[in-house]
Amino acid sequence: MEKNVEIGKRIKKRREELGMTQEALGSPLGFNKSTIQRYEAGKVAKIKLPILEAMAQQLNVSPEWLALKSDDVGEYHGAPDNLPETKVSSNVAAVLPQEKIHMIPVFNSVAAGFGAYASSDIVEYIPLYIENDFDVEDTICITVRGQSMYPKIEDGDRIVVRRQECVDNGRIAVVMIGDDAVVKRVNFDGERLELTSFNPEYPPRILQGAELANVKIVGLVQQVIKAL
Repeated sequence: MEKNVEIGKRIKKRREELGMTQEALGSPLGFNKSTIQRYEAGKVAKIKLPILEAMAQQLNVSPEWLALKSDDVGEYHGAPDNLPETKVSSNVAAVLPQEKIHMIPVFNSVAAGFGAYASSDIVEYIPLYIENDFDVEDTICITVRGQSMYPKIEDGDRIVVRRQECVDNGRIAVVMIGDDAVVKRVNFDGERLELTSFNPEYPPRILQGAELANVKIVGLVQQVIKAL
């Protein structure tokens, strides 16, 4: 707990330097004022790294400094400064259990989300309710480009994806075909893989035989967050 107290002091010190209220810090993270108070008082027993990263982004400090791994305050370089903030209604956050709201990384492409990515590939973090704590580490959010899955998934929508190597037939999955990544409905009969788009203007893609050696399912699409 002593480490968390020191982290809390740094959060409070930097927030006050910026003239930022606890509400202003907490809102983009999906936290209310009382939750920020708990962090600053060192009363949160286990601070998750994605939350530290997200706080560092809001406070414009080095995540290493906030995590007590450096004495250099630095600046946050994990995401471009001109990205829009993603906020969750304080009413929603108040209803959901705070311990089940986790900060999830957002990637600007499917390939970035499933490659050997660095922290610079993460454009921001958004709060998501995840019931099972074991799913948190394997959950990411990706901004979709293109209209092949219209109208279910449109250009600019975000998908919540759980990393896994197999899915049931009929489910929407993220599939790597060589270095290319696609989001499609999957059907596999043991010899033939059919990747289907929702948009009828895009014909199904059939892969079989030697082609299957270059194909890998890497994630299950669990949720669509519509762009406004």
